[in-house]
Amino acid sequence: MNETLHKALSVAVMKILRPLVGVVLRHGMAYGTFAELARKVYVDKAFEQMAEAGERPSDSGVSALTGLTRKETKRLREQDELDDEASSQRYNRAIRVISGWTSDADYLDAKGSPRVLPLEGEQGSFASLVRQYSGDIPSVAMLKVLESGETVEVTAAGVRLLARAYVPVATPLDKVSILGSDVAELIATIAHNLQDGEDNPYFQRKVSNVLVHPDAVAAFQEWSNARSQALLEEYHEFLSAHEIDPDADTDVEPRYIAVGIYFSDYRPGSEES
Repeated sequence: MNETLHKALSVAVMKILRPLVGVVLRHGMAYGTFAELARKVYVDKAFEQMAEAGERPSDSGVSALTGLTRKETKRLREQDELDDEASSQRYNRAIRVISGWTSDADYLDAKGSPRVLPLEGEQGSFASLVRQYSGDIPSVAMLKVLESGETVEVTAAGVRLLARAYVPVATPLDKVSILGSDVAELIATIAHNLQDGEDNPYFQRKVSNVLVHPDAVAAFQEWSNARSQALLEEYHEFLSAHEIDPDADTDVEPRYIAVGIYFSDYRPGSEES
């Protein structure tokens, strides 16, 4: 790696680490734990990259690639993977349920707004919505997830949607899971464009301005939130219309597709800037 590229990469890594380390410090993760996780990921990715390059992955080869000892490489290779599957599934299923509620005509009123749903029923109910969009999770369990996120409320008339997007409120473990999945997807998109961007670039853009008057921030945030939510709902409709049937399309390997939108309000001197 030449000196200019090494410096640019070092600066980029530092920018990524500053807000990330701020999060892990606030939640009590010591440097030793963080460093151990970094070593584990180094070893795992080195094995993956060697295999993708057509080489035979080995502890010796990975040791040479990462700078770790062969003993350390072997120990980390044999270490079990950490699993947050439960949080990821809960988050993804909640998103699918809300997206179905806001776009499927069976769950909309005459004005096209999400209607209040009866808890039970074969069609047009909260139970049928969950069954249709989240698989085999019980409707009572999904209701608990959405209530904990302050996304729905149960009234005498039925289940009412309070927010058109799911963000965990009372479930910090799920919020941390979102940090891992969403940031990883953005970095993976940029990494793809660095490596294969000329042949098949992934869309990755942002708009920003460093001279915005503070009095305009709240209005812009409200306006952009509404526009972004509407756009994401359009994306959901398209993706839902092109889903495979897992029971019928057994010979088709499904793809995971994601498009994300974020809002940032960086203040001078903040750890994110």
